[in-house]
Amino acid sequence: MKLTIVIPCYNEAKTIRTIVDRVRAAPIKHKEIIIVDDCSRDGTRDLLRTQIAPLVDKIIFHEVNQGKGAALRTGFQAATGDAVIVQDADLEYDPQEYPRLLQPLIDGRADVVFGSRFSGGDAHRVVYFWHMIGNKFLTLCSNMATNLNLTDMETCYKLFRRDVLQRITIEENRFGFEPEITAKIAKLRVVIYEVGISYYGRTYEEGKKIGWRDGFRALWAIGKYNFLR
Repeated sequence: MKLTIVIPCYNEAKTIRTIVDRVRAAPIKHKEIIIVDDCSRDGTRDLLRTQIAPLVDKIIFHEVNQGKGAALRTGFQAATGDAVIVQDADLEYDPQEYPRLLQPLIDGRADVVFGSRFSGGDAHRVVYFWHMIGNKFLTLCSNMATNLNLTDMETCYKLFRRDVLQRITIEENRFGFEPEITAKIAKLRVVIYEVGISYYGRTYEEGKKIGWRDGFRALWAIGKYNFLR
């Protein structure tokens, strides 16, 4: 099974080379690495052109900053693998865990797999209490709307069979992508699994970007894509 890894990237000059090296070292025999740079302005684009281009399969540059959802939309359209996974560029998630996430697809048991930071006994860096509460609240609201029993709707690690992903049109440009894709997957009635993962959260000083405004947008997206579509 060929796995496409889509890496949305915005101002990640400090970490982009490291995450690419980690993705390349992931224990997956057949993989495709696609980076979508969302108009970075911190030197990331120069690194992508000069150092990283020979190490990956595709780099796509947005000429206007649009957001994570827009970057993923671009990356998904370019994917050619049997399965597609989202990989943030900020080192919070470990590519060594790809085989664990892929296994339910390989076994033919799942169409979509979410990597949950809140189930299982894997290592977690201790960071923000209110972020955890916010994530769990948004997951609760999403579950009430979709009738799924996810523990981590906001997780980065979402893995899809590509034929499932091709049935979905991503509309959200920013972090509203997470509840949108969850709502649209739920409506497809596909089989969803969760797998416990580790999590090495970073601080705002280290470059974390999501904020409270994105939480309100997520609530709006939960309502829109579950009840208005």
